[in-house]
Amino acid sequence: MSTTSLKIGLLSISDRASTGVYQGQGIPALQEWLGAALSSPWQVETRLIADEQALIEQTLIELVDRQRCHLVLTTGGTGPARRDVTPEATLAAGTKEMPGFGEQMRQISLQFVPTAILSRQVAVIRESADHAALILNLPGQPKSIKETLEGLKDVDGKQKVSGIFAAIPYCIDLIGGPYIETNDAVCKALRPKSALKPGSA
Repeated sequence: MSTTSLKIGLLSISDRASTGVYQGQGIPALQEWLGAALSSPWQVETRLIADEQALIEQTLIELVDRQRCHLVLTTGGTGPARRDVTPEATLAAGTKEMPGFGEQMRQISLQFVPTAILSRQVAVIRESADHAALILNLPGQPKSIKETLEGLKDVDGKQKVSGIFAAIPYCIDLIGGPYIETNDAVCKALRPKSALKPGSA
């Protein structure tokens, strides 16, 4: 288990936002959600780039290999449009695919809109000799980002559908990253008993 604090890369992919046509909302929404959800220390690296496959792949590799991020979250560019190439770039940067994340994200979004089947989000692990990171494609809209990460609760606050973030801390444990603790009211991290830090419930 690593003793370094969690480093998260946030990558917004949008032709229009990267050229200043409009203000991208993905990174501010992610920073706000992570600020509420994480109770252990973390730091962030942010990037805003255009929908260019080679550039996206190169930025993902830079965030993992040079900036040493343990988790990279992308927002934007995952639909069927010709300019949407984030999943292709993510798969090219990864060494292992993690299909369960994409499956669960679509499952959550389908509770709200039938067009969720058009989303192509993927997740991968990128490994090098001494470091590894989880890279995840998230939706572009703040509301969808929150739903995807947090899951769905009923009127009494009971979890109906698990959000994907519940599995991320244990995934980071398994690839040698820092131990992530969360604010249970926002998102409870799920780990097997054997993987809990002494004193954790």
